[in-house]
Amino acid sequence: MATVSAQNLTMDFAGKILFHDVCFEVHPGEHAGLIGANGTGKTTLFKLIKGELEATEGNLFISKNIKVGYLEQHACAGSKRAVIDEAISVFEPLMRIEAELDEIALSIDDRMGDIQTLIERQQELYEKFEAQGGLTYKSRTRSALLGLGFEERDLFIPCDKLSGGQRSKLSMCKLLLSDSDLLLLDEPTNHLDIAATEWLESFLLAFKGSVIVISHDRYFLDKVTDKTLELSHGVMHSSKGGYTRYMQLKEERIESERRRYENEMAEIKRLEAMIAKQIEFGQERNYITIESKKKMIERKKAALVVPEGRSAAVRIKFNPVAQTGNEVLNVTSLTKSFSDKTLFENAELHIRKGERAFILGPNGCGKTTFLRILTKQVSPDWGSFSFGANVKTGYFDQSLENITGGKTVIDEIWDEHKSFTETTVRNYLAMFLFRGDDVFKQVDNLSGGEKAKLCLLKLMLSGANVLLLDEPTNHLDIPSREALEDSLSDFDGTVIAVSHDRYFINKLASRIYHLTKEGFEKSDGGYDDYIQRLATNALVKETKAAPKVNEYKLRKERESEINRLKGKISRGEAKIDELDAEISALNDALSTPEISSDYNKLMETTQKIEELTAEQEALMNEWEQWNLRLGELTE
Repeated sequence: MATVSAQNLTMDFAGKILFHDVCFEVHPGEHAGLIGANGTGKTTLFKLIKGELEATEGNLFISKNIKVGYLEQHACAGSKRAVIDEAISVFEPLMRIEAELDEIALSIDDRMGDIQTLIERQQELYEKFEAQGGLTYKSRTRSALLGLGFEERDLFIPCDKLSGGQRSKLSMCKLLLSDSDLLLLDEPTNHLDIAATEWLESFLLAFKGSVIVISHDRYFLDKVTDKTLELSHGVMHSSKGGYTRYMQLKEERIESERRRYENEMAEIKRLEAMIAKQIEFGQERNYITIESKKKMIERKKAALVVPEGRSAAVRIKFNPVAQTGNEVLNVTSLTKSFSDKTLFENAELHIRKGERAFILGPNGCGKTTFLRILTKQVSPDWGSFSFGANVKTGYFDQSLENITGGKTVIDEIWDEHKSFTETTVRNYLAMFLFRGDDVFKQVDNLSGGEKAKLCLLKLMLSGANVLLLDEPTNHLDIPSREALEDSLSDFDGTVIAVSHDRYFINKLASRIYHLTKEGFEKSDGGYDDYIQRLATNALVKETKAAPKVNEYKLRKERESEINRLKGKISRGEAKIDELDAEISALNDALSTPEISSDYNKLMETTQKIEELTAEQEALMNEWEQWNLRLGELTE
């Protein structure tokens, strides 16, 4: 049975059909990527699944007893609890059981109440506590926070002191720990660096429940999804496989639809020509044939499937005003610190014409600061940098602060290019999907994606031959990212970019520079090449570090350990049997009148049974470990 099932969903907003006749299913354990351009209704579909909205038409079914978890954007806003306390609050039911177990233990120690009833309640609660993960919930919470990029010292910061990105990570942590059966993730990687994104990928790959994830991160989608749902032109298409596989199948589907459409249109035109000829020659006796062919044409037109058109996408063309020399940028001994934290020191970098260099590193390592040093917004503590001859830089700021604000969209461009006519400005804005009255929107009211497009237009019009890009894909949907990739591929200049978008990096990078405290580490090629090189270097390092071994000595030590383990296992089994006999005898004694009628003897016997049982369980755990180890040694 499907976890989520949609049948003919239609959503109408004020007379505008957002999507219609949407049908899809997500089964237990399936991880589905939900893609589509901004504004196609992806987040609305999430709200329908959560029950916040009702569809205009159609039905949506959620399987019985399914717990739905949703990544809330402002879940931790206003909380004054420490990060660790806020995260662990998802386990409040377990914490209540733990508190009650502590109270029962104190009552038993103080001999308060009906001891037998307390013991039974204690056993019942402990089994429930253990079954629901009570023994590991604290360590799992800490591991999740650290995996998502928090440091140990961050765990005790009050939530109201966190940045927006940190609050998003905390919300993500709570969701992942919530024991939901269905996770709805809306752009989960937006505030994550590559290390945290890879941790999230590992978590989701191990997650046994269902997932629907809205994301423009194509590398992430390929990693964690096994099904793709696309909202496009108001309808839903779906297929098995991640993003890349879906796009291959989509191209095949559209080509098949195009050929079928052309064949049907050719047949319709042929039939129409035959009818025209028969009418022209006045062959009235063929009236029945003519009517038959007209009905055939009507049926064909009614069944005709028009091939899916391409969604409107931005058109970007970077045209440098001049050519640079071969030497574009030289950085020497660059050092930068803030307060007592050193970001990097003695950084060296040499960029040549035509290079597409990507700077990688965890959040907070100084990547944005490095670009701001190059744009002279920040001064280095030490070292120097120089651009080569004829270099004209253009900067894309991830915070989108190079938009003035307080203006309309058209004035934002026109004020910087006063020689342009209104038609020219409108034509450029139309290339970035600002059409009609959109050009009179207030810049301050634009969405993040619209502001990013406006910044890219300003960058395009700058004529820069060296582009400094800080997370340029952050606010862009997939079609806009692809348009940017194509334009940068054709760009006859030099690119220096900071990005966490691994698909984007793979497509464009000619070289990767990993920023550390000690400076830059260089790696040729794209992201996959970089990861492969890291793995190879780690393996070489591990091999070099491994000490030479004496095979004879190792064999003798293994044989000795095998003999010791066999002895332990044999003695352990004997002791377990001995304890079993003692526990059985004491249990039999409990039912005798001599003990059952004497409260003190009853408690002593019960206590003895508990002690022996605990000893037996501990010994059985050791026995299991000895057997596992023996199995490893004798394989």
